[in-house]
Amino acid sequence: METPGITIKSLFEKGEVYTKTTIELAKLKSLETTTHVVTSLVSRLTVIIMVALFALVLNIGVALLLGELLGKSYYGFFIVAAFYLALGIVFHFFLHKWIKKPISDLIISQALQ
Repeated sequence: METPGITIKSLFEKGEVYTKTTIELAKLKSLETTTHVVTSLVSRLTVIIMVALFALVLNIGVALLLGELLGKSYYGFFIVAAFYLALGIVFHFFLHKWIKKPISDLIISQALQ
């Protein structure tokens, strides 16, 4: 029959192993979650950059076209700039509803997956 001292020592050793395993599992789960969130954001950011470059070139083309139609090339750039000023004002007022909330929801859903 085992003595109480040996049983308690064995119990502490098993508790120590369990604690180390639990900590290691938590580290691996957090690493997996972080990796998933970062890779998802990087892939989306790549697409956003490509769309932004397309939009930039398209806007330059539209500005030049409008400028040609109006007789002065800089008129087209003024019109495009005014359009983006108006768009920026609208985004300013609806920033939380249209941008912050969906992005934060996306990050949270990716982290909890």
